[in-house]
Amino acid sequence: MSTVHIGLYKRVIRRLGLSLGLIAASAFAVGSAQAKDYGKPGEAVHLVIGYQPYYTESWSGVIMRSKELWKKYLPKGSTVQFQIGLQGAIIVNAMLAGKQDIGYMGDMPAVVSTTKTRVADIRLVAVAGLGWDQCNIVLVRNSAPKFKNSEEALKWLSGKRVAVPKGACTDRFARAVFKKLNIKPAEYLNQNIEVITSGFKAGKLDAAAIWEPTASKIVEEGIARRVASGFSVKENDGGFLAMRADLIKQRPDVVKAWLKAELDAQQFMANPKNADAIAQMAVDQTTGFTKKEMWMAFTGAYPASEGGTDVRILLPYAFTPKAMDLIHRATAFLHKIKSINVSKLRSDAVMPEFTQEILKERGLTAPIGEVKSLPVSDFKN
Repeated sequence: MSTVHIGLYKRVIRRLGLSLGLIAASAFAVGSAQAKDYGKPGEAVHLVIGYQPYYTESWSGVIMRSKELWKKYLPKGSTVQFQIGLQGAIIVNAMLAGKQDIGYMGDMPAVVSTTKTRVADIRLVAVAGLGWDQCNIVLVRNSAPKFKNSEEALKWLSGKRVAVPKGACTDRFARAVFKKLNIKPAEYLNQNIEVITSGFKAGKLDAAAIWEPTASKIVEEGIARRVASGFSVKENDGGFLAMRADLIKQRPDVVKAWLKAELDAQQFMANPKNADAIAQMAVDQTTGFTKKEMWMAFTGAYPASEGGTDVRILLPYAFTPKAMDLIHRATAFLHKIKSINVSKLRSDAVMPEFTQEILKERGLTAPIGEVKSLPVSDFKN
């Protein structure tokens, strides 16, 4: 990881903190965010979007920012400001405080966001993507043995020092792996991406679970090796779109307009001819990544022995049974580790009606596409 990129993580980590556990601790410090005035249907609206160019599974937000697809659908005169969050927890806190209106985030912060109703009411309105190896990727130190397959690599974790950013999707994935394969690490550490990268470089860490695009960056730089993913143990991950309930109530026209643009973005993602352009968009909106690293994170093919799969990102758009199953499992996990106080989400936390209506209007069904794995020979500088 470059010095600039590490410095960026340091500043944000020190200032805001990156674990999902901090959402629970800081939500009430924000104070009860009063309902915002979004105007009347048909009027120009001014939106602030929290998104994660540092989380590949939610890159439809990257496309939305670059191509300004929202201009086709929002009322004339509307403006949109995009704000980067290095992790979903930051976006959740901003939405709770009324500083952001729409958020692109992973499954864990998405679930948490809907449970802080005493601060602000946030709902999930669409699925940004599902995958096996976007959040759920296992890396090991370069000096680790050469494994025959992913299962052998995962079992090697017993008795080793393993790190994850706890409370994030990586945490749920790692604990599921430990349970399924009866793995007992010597230490299970709570470390952010910067510390994990430094730990591999210093030889102080045996393994870690992290997300894309940082996983591909670490592999491309030769800092650690990829050995497994969620595909190895059939544990998936996901990204979701969240919106403030006051926006939904006051401006259903804006909600539908944004989600129409989101559908366009996901269809753009699904076209392999756009992979090169999307990788460049991600580079332009981040710091410290090369175009190849972004391309590999988004669409690059990895061997089956490293948890590689034929599809890097599935694009349901709507709340399919697979998406809902992931939400239920994430909710149960967060309740178990006491990050939220409910074991099941309230009935209106997920609002599938908008995406269902849009798909019906366009004659489409979910999933609307997928990002296929492409051989590295397809990459263009």
